[in-house]
Amino acid sequence: MKESQKKDYEEILGLLKSQGGVYDLKLITKAYEFCLVHHAGQKRWTNEEYYIHPFNVAKIIIGLGMDSCAIAAALLHDIVEDTEVTIEDIKKEFGEEVALLVDGVTKIGRLSFTSKEQQQAESLRKMLIAMGKDIRVIIIKLADRLHNMRTLDAIPEQKQRDKSLETLEVYSPIAHRLGIRPIKEELEDLAIKHLDSIAYDEIEELLKVRKQNREQILEEIKNRIEQRLREEMPGVNLSFQGRVKSIHGIYRKMYIQGKNFDEIYDVYAIRIITDHVADCYNILGIMHDMFRPIPNRFKDYISTPKPNMYQSLHTTVISREGLPFEIQIRTFDMHHTAELGIAAHWKYKEGITGSDQKMEQTLEWIRQILESQEESGDASELVRSIKVDLSQEDVFAVTPKGDVINLPVGSTVVDFAFAIHSAVGIRMVGAKVDGKIVPINHEIKTGEVIEILTTNQAGHGPSRDWVNIAVTNQAKSKIRSWFKKERKAENILEGRTNFDRELKRNAISLTDEEYTELVDDIAHRMHFENSDEFYAAIGYGGILLSKIIPRIRDDYSKIANASKSTEIREIKPRKSHSSEGVIIEGIDNCLVKLSRCCAPLPGDEIIGFITRGHGVSVHKRDCNNVPKDISTASEPERWIPAYWNANKTNSFATSLMISALDRDGILGDVMNTVYNMRIAVHSVNAHQIKGGNCVITITISVENVEHMMSIISRLEKLTGVFSVERTGQ
Repeated sequence: MKESQKKDYEEILGLLKSQGGVYDLKLITKAYEFCLVHHAGQKRWTNEEYYIHPFNVAKIIIGLGMDSCAIAAALLHDIVEDTEVTIEDIKKEFGEEVALLVDGVTKIGRLSFTSKEQQQAESLRKMLIAMGKDIRVIIIKLADRLHNMRTLDAIPEQKQRDKSLETLEVYSPIAHRLGIRPIKEELEDLAIKHLDSIAYDEIEELLKVRKQNREQILEEIKNRIEQRLREEMPGVNLSFQGRVKSIHGIYRKMYIQGKNFDEIYDVYAIRIITDHVADCYNILGIMHDMFRPIPNRFKDYISTPKPNMYQSLHTTVISREGLPFEIQIRTFDMHHTAELGIAAHWKYKEGITGSDQKMEQTLEWIRQILESQEESGDASELVRSIKVDLSQEDVFAVTPKGDVINLPVGSTVVDFAFAIHSAVGIRMVGAKVDGKIVPINHEIKTGEVIEILTTNQAGHGPSRDWVNIAVTNQAKSKIRSWFKKERKAENILEGRTNFDRELKRNAISLTDEEYTELVDDIAHRMHFENSDEFYAAIGYGGILLSKIIPRIRDDYSKIANASKSTEIREIKPRKSHSSEGVIIEGIDNCLVKLSRCCAPLPGDEIIGFITRGHGVSVHKRDCNNVPKDISTASEPERWIPAYWNANKTNSFATSLMISALDRDGILGDVMNTVYNMRIAVHSVNAHQIKGGNCVITITISVENVEHMMSIISRLEKLTGVFSVERTGQ
């Protein structure tokens, strides 16, 4: 162990000692040493030794008061993804509990997906499922993302923006729902810093300009408050803190809500912490006697906690100096929860076993999000669910019986009905707000008393329009589910009508035979049993036509081109097998070669071109040398259909272009990665380019497109690699 690594280990021991808990030092030490050994020689994008990253993630985890297994998993969280170590190896060395945590955090980087959106959704799905088993998974993942965001300046600008946007859309809402305030606020501030640096700098400057003057005033106010409370409440345990609103919080109000900095009343806050709930309300009365409260700025999160378990009294007042500021009053237990969220309450921390009903209710949103995505079948639904359902701003409405329902801002009475119970939503015929009938799309405001009007009439159900009126994915999912089960015949008719209308709108005209063939092919590709199931999914909202119409247009172009090509050639189709694993229609015993301009692989859509004296040259259908519309080509009869022979396995040469940081050992890392995957290398070329970067071109043997994508995925994980792209040979 190097001297620097020993110092880092001693820092971990010091942090553990300061936490005052009981830890398995043997397990943590073993994980640290395992991390050092298996990440040896690897570098991060900052050019630091790689172990620095898991070491910092472990420090964040310790700061959140997590246990020994969570700390060990934090030290090991990148092992499976970035080295040859497997989950089975982790299980053998560290036990099943640590292995479960590491597996949950590990991204799905070794599979091939059709899009980045699908890959993100699948990674999120795996993470959410793992969270359902053990909430420590997401706490480690949040710590991992936080340290990555702290070191984001070292990667290309576009990647900085992509990471920052994902952080705002996915990880920050999750941290908010789990109540881990320090991580949430730092993630948001770092994301805004890279997404809108000008606004970030402007807010930072505004805070700096006002800092000295306002801090002095607030300090004087805090002293007056403390003196008054000591006099009025002798013997009561009190603690006082100052708080400045996060830059992202100010950004939301200035640039999204259009407020001036001076119109934001909660930039500065004084926090009063005590032992008992009764004391909180007594302190509130004294504060309203000392200062003039601003109307409609009082919030009681003690009697009505936020969904993330946050509890506190908030009131905004104006001092005699004319400075508006917020006062937050809570107990020490509430403060602990406000700072650490679920990490302060999770059911493993104190060795508690069995079911914890409050914990299960808190994590109910995980199941709802997964169910919603499963119902729709749309990969983007997961990200949308997190953005909407885990909104940082909630409204609180009340049932006639006094039950409080929390919903995201913008929710309607449809969302309210389904939040009470799915049966209430399905039987709803109207709603009253504060005793008055309102339309179904009425947007809920905090404090409203809402009564849902229902019917017991047999066969009654929701309207299809409600899917568009509802905001929460819980309501949308329940509505779709009802239509899927109860209105199948109606769904099929509705789906076919919408499908036909969309075809007409896109000027797609098909014969009956072509129409049937197209629909059957789409239904098969989307794993429906038949075309009726496909139509039904459109009818109940499980499929969005806007998502599939681009592919339908492509299929229509193929049908039209194939029809014209057949008319021109008038050749009876015959199939010819070649040594390249390609089937050619209409020509026997001909020489077949794969074109070098696009280097097609099994899995690519291909087409043949009859060359004079050289047989048939096979191209990718989207190759630049292939006309988009064959019928407009100068010699359309020379373009002929070609297919891959699924029963024949060959190796094919393809070239990859790797753009990377020109660091020591980058070429060796590329070659080692390819060698470890047992890939044959035909040639390799590397050269420097401006900006301290380099380009490596490598020609290798692969079996098909999926095999190639798995190689690209592995290479993209190397430290310093910006992109890996397929090229022609």
